[in-house]
Amino acid sequence: MRTLDPTEVNILLEAAQESYYYPVIYTALSSGLRQAELLGLRWRDLDPDIMLSISVSRVLYKRKRVCELRDPKTNHSRRYVSMTPKLAAYLREYKTERESLNLHLGRLLNLDDLVFASVEGKPIDPGVLSHNFARIVKRAGLKNIRFHDLRHTFASLMLLRGAKPKVISEALGHASVAFTMDTYSHIIEGMQSDDMALLDEILPVGKNGGC
Repeated sequence: MRTLDPTEVNILLEAAQESYYYPVIYTALSSGLRQAELLGLRWRDLDPDIMLSISVSRVLYKRKRVCELRDPKTNHSRRYVSMTPKLAAYLREYKTERESLNLHLGRLLNLDDLVFASVEGKPIDPGVLSHNFARIVKRAGLKNIRFHDLRHTFASLMLLRGAKPKVISEALGHASVAFTMDTYSHIIEGMQSDDMALLDEILPVGKNGGC
C-alpha cells in the first residue's frame, strides 16, 4: 500500500490536468471508489444537485478481453457514497462538458450512459486506464503509485482529518469497521502521538503532595 500526502495529491492532479483521464482520477481521490466501480457508473447513479451522493450499483470488469458490467459482489459493495461539495461542483461541470461533446457528435446524453467513457461513449478498458495512470504518475515524478492507491489515499486523508472509522468503512464498502481499522492500522498508530498531544492541551498539570 502506498498513500499520497496532500502535497503529492496536488502534484498528481497537476500532472493529470491535461489528461483525458483526469475526471476519473479526481473522482477516485474524492470518493474512494474502486476502479471497477468508477468505470461502471452511469449518470443516473450521480446526484450532485440535491443529495450529493453516488449510488454504487454496477461494476465494470474485463474478462477474456471483453469489458462486462456486473452487479457488485457483496451487499456492502452496493452502497451510497457522499460527495464532497467540490466533487459535486466538478461533476456538474463535467456533465455539461460531456453533453456538449455528445451534441457535437450528433447525439444526446442519456442517463444510462457511462460517466467515464471513451469519446464514443464506450466503456473504458481498465488496462488502458491503468497504463495511462502509470504514465501520469511517472510524469509527476512520483513512485510506486497504482490506481488502487487513490482509494487508500482517500481513506488515509479521511482518517488524518478525524473522520469516524465507521463512516470511512461504509464509504469504502468494507464488510466491517474492524476490517477497515486493520487495513489502515499503520495510519491509526501514527495518529496516537497527535491525539496524545491534544489530550495534553486539555488536561491540567499534575501536582504532587496530595498523598
